[in-house]
Amino acid sequence: MKTFHELQEGVYDPNIFKAIFMAGGPGSGKSYVTRRTTGGSGLKIVNSDDAFEAMMKKAGLSLKMPPEEEERKDVVRGRAKKLTVKRHENFVEGRLGLVIDSTGKDSAKIIEHKSMLEELGYDTYMIFVNTSLDVALQRNAERPRSLPEPIVVKSWKDVQSNIGTFSNAFRQGFIVIDNNDASEDLLAKYWKRVQGLLRKKVTNTRAKNWIATELAKKAR
Repeated sequence: MKTFHELQEGVYDPNIFKAIFMAGGPGSGKSYVTRRTTGGSGLKIVNSDDAFEAMMKKAGLSLKMPPEEEERKDVVRGRAKKLTVKRHENFVEGRLGLVIDSTGKDSAKIIEHKSMLEELGYDTYMIFVNTSLDVALQRNAERPRSLPEPIVVKSWKDVQSNIGTFSNAFRQGFIVIDNNDASEDLLAKYWKRVQGLLRKKVTNTRAKNWIATELAKKAR
């Protein structure tokens, strides 16, 4: 039997056809910003890192990812990615609102994903979490699952190089948050801005047609 919450998802979900992409390198504080700017909105979070960490713990692997565990870690990462893809497909099938969490280092992949969702009728946005390299390195070192410093530096540079590309792609839906030392008041302001985007009515013809079809099914 489905729960009341599950029955409300799909065509009756208030945030259907909305997708927010998160971008920010390791140590940017992206997960925290995600909670503070999208929390309580009911958006489904698509993030393979969450599944990866849970599976690593279950497999008894260290979150510090030592070289001797590399082979086993790669197997677990593959399983986590497959699980995340399946969850994403299920969410999109119901046209549910999404938070797509990634580093943002592969701009071509994100823009392709953005285009796919827009073809289905989604409105797409991006929150770019920006920090200095020094802050990113410090936060990474303090995380339970830290990455080697050279990887953090390369990822930071890759993500930074994509700011212009993302700004052009998302335009008015592109939000940059400086998270070197973001205050609660600042994040609360961005939460209100995100809520404003989510409250916008669906205007895309594909989305409106899908909604009409689903409502017609329920009226039979």
